[in-house]
Amino acid sequence: MNQTLRALIVDDEALARSRLRTLLGDCKLPAALVEGEAANASQAVELLRRQAYDLALLDIHMPGADGLALAQTLRTLPHPPMVVFVTAHAEHAVQAFELEAVDYLTKPVRLERLQQALQKAERLLRSRADALPDAGEVLMIQERGRTERVPLAEVLYFKAELKYITVRTPAKTYILDGALSELEEKYGTRFLRIHRNALVARRAVRAIEKHEDPEEGEVWAVRLSGVEEMLTVSRRQLAAVREAIAAN
Repeated sequence: MNQTLRALIVDDEALARSRLRTLLGDCKLPAALVEGEAANASQAVELLRRQAYDLALLDIHMPGADGLALAQTLRTLPHPPMVVFVTAHAEHAVQAFELEAVDYLTKPVRLERLQQALQKAERLLRSRADALPDAGEVLMIQERGRTERVPLAEVLYFKAELKYITVRTPAKTYILDGALSELEEKYGTRFLRIHRNALVARRAVRAIEKHEDPEEGEVWAVRLSGVEEMLTVSRRQLAAVREAIAAN
């Protein structure tokens, strides 16, 4: 069964974005829904911090960081989108495929070629999901009178806050009832205790560095992919966090 791909278009030309949006609207197998547009790399990264996308369609020549640099940045995200380059310049194809791009389309884009690129992206997304050991595991979170299913694979950290637990994904923050110790017991192979009040996804740990805390002064803190926020690491957990970074 074909899914609808959530797409992000990144191109500094408004007319090029409009044309690509129209073409994507004509794609059916699979279909694609444009959920975001950006005129440069920094705008694109900001959108990706707030929402997950299945596919990013990138121009190469843009002001500031170009599409190739942006694609490199996307690879550091916990759940990077598939990348399709859409450009007027054919000479960057080798670099594009070194960055594991799904496809490389030259302007003006034909509907048939765009549809083929979407089919490749859909196949890769399906195989990626099948390969994830926790792809089918979800947290059931009660929010505003409804139950929301949050894939465990999207969770970056759990943090105890008074009588509840904050659950953070790249796109959103949720509130969960329960105990941090129970989550650690259940998901301890995938999440690492960094403090008495926090567990972080091992796959998301990128760096540990000195950080100025308003209450505690200079402390060690961990940096995670997908969020700006840094989380304090207790001295007791310092060695374990360094081992996790080395393992990544």
